[in-house]
Amino acid sequence: MGAPMAGHLAKAGHEVTVYNRTGSKADAWVKTHGGRAAGTPREAADGAEFVMACVGNDDDLRAVCLGPDGAFAGMGEGSVFVDHTTVSAAVTRELYDAASDSGIAFVDAPISGGQAGAENGQLSIMCGGDLDAYSRAEPVMEVYAKLCRRIGDSGAGQMTKMCNQIAIAGLVQGLSEALHFAETSGLDGRAVVEVISQGAAGSWQMSNRYETMLDDRFDHGFAVDWMRKDLGICLDAADESGASLPVTALVDQFYKDVQKMGGGRWDTSSLIRRLRKSD
Repeated sequence: MGAPMAGHLAKAGHEVTVYNRTGSKADAWVKTHGGRAAGTPREAADGAEFVMACVGNDDDLRAVCLGPDGAFAGMGEGSVFVDHTTVSAAVTRELYDAASDSGIAFVDAPISGGQAGAENGQLSIMCGGDLDAYSRAEPVMEVYAKLCRRIGDSGAGQMTKMCNQIAIAGLVQGLSEALHFAETSGLDGRAVVEVISQGAAGSWQMSNRYETMLDDRFDHGFAVDWMRKDLGICLDAADESGASLPVTALVDQFYKDVQKMGGGRWDTSSLIRRLRKSD
């Protein structure tokens, strides 16, 4: 998702330097968009006013930020690091503190909207961090966002993204069961969705995923492996706060079943395939 986001920045006239752990991907981006590819996060961040990151997990983010070749080592005092990765609030606060020690501002800004949202510049961005840092970064992020909002202090963006993933998990399971029920009842699934999507059952998941779910196609969108990573973060945070997430915990196990079916890289809507297998 980082590649199209960086593309929007370049198109908007920003001077962009990119880094990717797979150097060939950074080189390909430069051939398409211009700018420059760097060999390390430090080199990419050197002299930049804003540094945006979108990687995989807590450890990936630490590796990009910290150490002699990390982005923080190349950033100057007063610059802003914006993290678009979905990670734990704990690592966010850890890196916020490390950045602050070097005079760097840190904004946690996880995103929702998938690959299509990144490509179309229509992401929803939920942010945490100091108000001044957010206010400076917001006009830059708006280049690839349909909505960008500060929720609160450091970590608030990541906690909001957890709310997002918790809501999605239940929605996708409910949609999977509804479509599966329609199929086993001999109903036309498309006709069913045409009717129920216009009422209280309607959702983004229903509008954007029902056709591929009915066609048993899951080669798009957000992968099951990444969803399980996110739900694990949600469940760990719930243990700390005392929140009860019974549906989330159940759906996480359903995704584990999908992984056992070889569907780790399938789209999250593949929950319906688990139900079909049980027939």
